[in-house]
Amino acid sequence: MLRVPLFPLVTLAAGLLAAVPAHAQLGARSTAEWLKTLDSQNRVSRLKVDEAVGRLGLVPGAVVADIGAGSGVFTLPLARAVPQGRVYAVDIDQGLVDHIARKAEEARAPNVRPVLGQFTDPRLPARDVDVAFIYDVLHHIEDRATYLRSLAGYLKPGGRIAVIDFHPELGPHKNDPKLQVTRDQTREWMAAAGLRPLAEHVLYDDKWYVVYVR
Repeated sequence: MLRVPLFPLVTLAAGLLAAVPAHAQLGARSTAEWLKTLDSQNRVSRLKVDEAVGRLGLVPGAVVADIGAGSGVFTLPLARAVPQGRVYAVDIDQGLVDHIARKAEEARAPNVRPVLGQFTDPRLPARDVDVAFIYDVLHHIEDRATYLRSLAGYLKPGGRIAVIDFHPELGPHKNDPKLQVTRDQTREWMAAAGLRPLAEHVLYDDKWYVVYVR
C-alpha cells in the first residue's frame, strides 16, 4: 500500500538481473494481490473508516494527503469530508494509483488527485497539506525517518500527520521485526521532522492512533 515506501510497490522479480534499490517497500505485493487484500470484506469491516476520519476534525476546505492510499478505502470518505478541499491519494504502485483514479471518477469525486509517490518522498504537487493520513502503512516504509521528513516538508504551518499502525505484539507481523513500528519510534522520527504529538485516539484494540503537529 506510498504501501509507499511505502506501499504496495512491485519489487524486482526473482532472477531479474538488476541492481538492488537503496530503498524499497517492505512486504511488497502485486497490484492484484493488494486489491484483494485491501478490499476484503473482513478487513474493511474492521477499519472503522468513518470514526477514523471523524477524529481528524477536518474542515470542508482542507487539503489532505492519503499516504499509501492503496485501493482508496479511506480516500473517498476523506474526499467527502473536504468537499471544498482536495485529497492527494498517494501510492508507489502505478496500478493502485490508476485504480483510485477510476474509483474517484466513478464516484464523481473531482477533489481527489491521484499521485505516484516514491520510496522516500510522496512527491506531492504542492506544499499545502493540512493533514497527512497514514493508515496501516508506516511499517511498510523502509526508510521511515527520511520519508517522514520529506512528508513534513509538504505541510502548511500547523499541519498535522496522523498515523495509525499496529501494536507490534498484536499485529499480523509480530514475528517480523522489519515490519513493526512503535509509538516511541514514531515519536522520535516525528521529532526529527519537526513535529510533536498533539492527540492520541483510542479507537482500535490492535492499533495505535496518534496525531502529530508541526
